[in-house]
Amino acid sequence: MISSHSDALVFFGATGDLAYKKIFPSLQAMVKRGHLNVPVVGVAKAGWNLDQLRARAKDSLEKHGGLDPAAFEKLIALLRYVDGDYQEPSTFAALRNELKDAQRPAHYLAIPPVLFETVVEHLSESNCGRGARVIVEKPFGHDLASAQELNKVLLGVFDEADTFRIDHYLGKRAVNNVLAFRFANTFVEAFWNRHYIESVEITMAEDFGVQGRGGFYDQTGTIRDVVQNHLFQVLSNLIMEPPVRADSESLRDEKVKVLKAIPPIEEKNLVRGQFRGYRDENGVAKDSQTETFAAVKLEVNSWRWKGVPFYIRAGKCLPTTCTEIVGKFRKPPTLISDSLLVENHLRLRLSPEITIAMGMMNLSPNAEGLSLQSSEMMASHSPRADEMDAYERVLGAAMTGDSTLFAREDYVEEAWRIVEPVLKKNTPIYPYAANTWGPEEVDRVTPPGGWSNPGDKKAIALTSEAA
Repeated sequence: MISSHSDALVFFGATGDLAYKKIFPSLQAMVKRGHLNVPVVGVAKAGWNLDQLRARAKDSLEKHGGLDPAAFEKLIALLRYVDGDYQEPSTFAALRNELKDAQRPAHYLAIPPVLFETVVEHLSESNCGRGARVIVEKPFGHDLASAQELNKVLLGVFDEADTFRIDHYLGKRAVNNVLAFRFANTFVEAFWNRHYIESVEITMAEDFGVQGRGGFYDQTGTIRDVVQNHLFQVLSNLIMEPPVRADSESLRDEKVKVLKAIPPIEEKNLVRGQFRGYRDENGVAKDSQTETFAAVKLEVNSWRWKGVPFYIRAGKCLPTTCTEIVGKFRKPPTLISDSLLVENHLRLRLSPEITIAMGMMNLSPNAEGLSLQSSEMMASHSPRADEMDAYERVLGAAMTGDSTLFAREDYVEEAWRIVEPVLKKNTPIYPYAANTWGPEEVDRVTPPGGWSNPGDKKAIALTSEAA
């Protein structure tokens, strides 16, 4: 009987940027926790040998993860290396030799998507894919047709249960904490529905540009890079129904239902922007029409949420780096003048720290009569240094066969269905200055009362810090 845990990890793209910045630090952390004790085979075409890969791993850890001497020694003892062209059968014959008696390897494709089909076909022909798992890095397709074609290629060799489509956002503790907040706390169910919530907004802001990745980004853009995957996953966690069982498929069933309830985005409900100076980046076309900012209004035609607008915005060169959810409540039907009231709100910050805050009205200090102010009661947690990184969590889950943190075939295709119509349209792109909240035209895709900008000064009277 084949063990359910992978007995080898192969990662293609071992000399690449992703491996250097993320994968080696995650592998060392897995070793340190005792979660990795099987051969780790790097594959790349760099003209390197094993000693050079070990040196690359050491340099990666010194710059991006912190070198732990004991864990690093164990890691380099597990490392193997195959140098060769992904187009050549000899590369995969050498990989088969390095795998030796491994019967349940996990193949992680940390390579450009254009190479996925070639590598998968060679894995099949060389018998490296027999009994194996495949872990595929995003972006998963460029549109619906390419995603469907990629699924066809993968599922021609691997079962869906052995196919793990990485969205590293699902490896973040804070994103999964949304599920814990909703389903482990009785009081949330009482108000988290269309009867009490007026609108919901999700903001993913970055205060930096494309960081030397202009060539990649100009072929991708904000909608493909973070909206269609990362932010749809956050949205699904936020508004899905409770799964009937705790297994991964029941959870993923509910996420797919969320996307099925969302009609395709209409042009009037999208504003695209591009920060000034983007076209001067290396690899970016001088007449580029790629968005670095997007604001979207979505409808969710489900029993719980029909009639509640959902607003998503994401962008680069914004005033801060932060991911935050704000749900605005309907105003109460009180005798107090509506002009004196600010909507109650629930604020969930996912990064850089984890925050749960409830905004409410109360009397102003030294108030005479009914003088009100808006205050927040807040609990906040800053990530600890020893917490699992997202890549550590998703790689570990894939090697154990746990699909909970991964996108299923139907989920990916539904996500593309929602965004594809506007991706095919020649919608306008509006310039915006760095360190602003996008172009002025975003006003037409704005929640009632305006966007809640992370970092805006708030009146906070009631604050508790959770360790």
